[in-house]
Amino acid sequence: MTRPITRLFALFVVLFAVLVAFTSRWTYFEAPQLRAEPFNRRALLEELRVDRGQILASDGKTVLAKSVKAAAGTFRRVYPTGPLFVQTVGWSFPARGIPDTGTELYRRDALLGKSDSISTAIGRLTGKRHTGNSVQTHLDSVAQAVAVRDLAGRPGSVVALDPRTGAVRVMASVPDFLPSDLNAARTAPGSPLLNRATQGQYPPGSTFKVVTAVAAIDSGKYTPQSTVDGSSPQDFSSTPLNNDDGINYGPVDLTTALTNSVNTAWANVAVDVGRPTIAKYMRRFGFGSLPQLDYPPRQMTSSGAKIAGSGISPTDDRIDVARLGIGQDKLVVTPLQMAEVAAAVANKGVLMKPRIADRILDQDGRTMQRIAPAEQSRVMSEKTAAEVNLMMQRVVDEGTGTAASLDGVSVAGKTGTAQIDPTQNLTQPWFIAFAPADNPQVAIAVTVERSFGGFGGTVAAPIARDVLEALLR
Repeated sequence: MTRPITRLFALFVVLFAVLVAFTSRWTYFEAPQLRAEPFNRRALLEELRVDRGQILASDGKTVLAKSVKAAAGTFRRVYPTGPLFVQTVGWSFPARGIPDTGTELYRRDALLGKSDSISTAIGRLTGKRHTGNSVQTHLDSVAQAVAVRDLAGRPGSVVALDPRTGAVRVMASVPDFLPSDLNAARTAPGSPLLNRATQGQYPPGSTFKVVTAVAAIDSGKYTPQSTVDGSSPQDFSSTPLNNDDGINYGPVDLTTALTNSVNTAWANVAVDVGRPTIAKYMRRFGFGSLPQLDYPPRQMTSSGAKIAGSGISPTDDRIDVARLGIGQDKLVVTPLQMAEVAAAVANKGVLMKPRIADRILDQDGRTMQRIAPAEQSRVMSEKTAAEVNLMMQRVVDEGTGTAASLDGVSVAGKTGTAQIDPTQNLTQPWFIAFAPADNPQVAIAVTVERSFGGFGGTVAAPIARDVLEALLR
């Protein structure tokens, strides 16, 4: 009698284990795949019935994204600031079968209230409508508007960070578009869906000389007063290299070489410092890896030396280290990366992880979670950062970056003008900077695509000046 009962008990235990296994499989382990299944209409309907949380600017009042009532108890997403933050905030149109992007995707669980599982469960039991949580960002709508205004329809990007915390204050990409015109934007000229701030791939030109300066000084091989050969032309890799306008500077110290952006001087420094040291400091700045930004990885691109779109090590023999050291050769970067270069110098040598989101707010506006600042890397010593800071101040005070000067505010910066197509006089103007130089609160990178004969000091620097002024207001 005991044996049959034991067998029956064992059978029930096995059946119960199978039930638990399959229930766990669909409700927990494979739930994300099930929800992502395009034919899962139930999951889609559940999401459409959620009053998704708002995305807010840094002032906590300017609404960048919100949900409004639609048909049959559902909601749809609207974007009150129109195209202003379209690539950064992204979009969410699940009813149209369009994948989420930008902050809408990265903070999706918070916006849908999925992190608040207890209240979600209670809401379902009581029949109460589920409301998501809001995301307050660091984005400054006034400064963003200034950046877009100054780009004036020209393809390009402006990125501004708080170097002390990594907070992203401005992330502008032009051309832009209305989120409601998403379908038209897919085929529009100029690739407006591309977030040039995180995906653009541009030669940085002379702004990269800041990286070379950091490697040279922090490695102990040079000081700001070290003298190098700035004569022009000089041969590197059996090819002549000239200074702008062919100016022959002769022996020149590093500070003057940065102030006047002397190509041959910095090419000599890069060759002397060597590929391994340049590569080490590039890695510390974040080159060669995706940015550590709270943003979808598929909407970001790494910066560094590349051949046919694939990254190669700066130590590769195919690299012309002299031209790499002045931001040419096979080097391509994103505006975000160059803003991080400026930010690391500004923050006494420490690079903070860039962050769009500031905090998660509940339905009553109370802070549920603060996105704390986090250190990404110690790039250079505090002493090196202070020395490069002073060198960059000279660029704005009396060198190629005077157009970025602000009344009563010290600015440290570096211009760049990469040659895109010399036969058509097409350039890629750049400017990176931070201010106030003695107590930095903003670091910035500006670039304009394929400018006709434009220079960093005349095209990009004035944009940086206006955005810095807006953020320091």
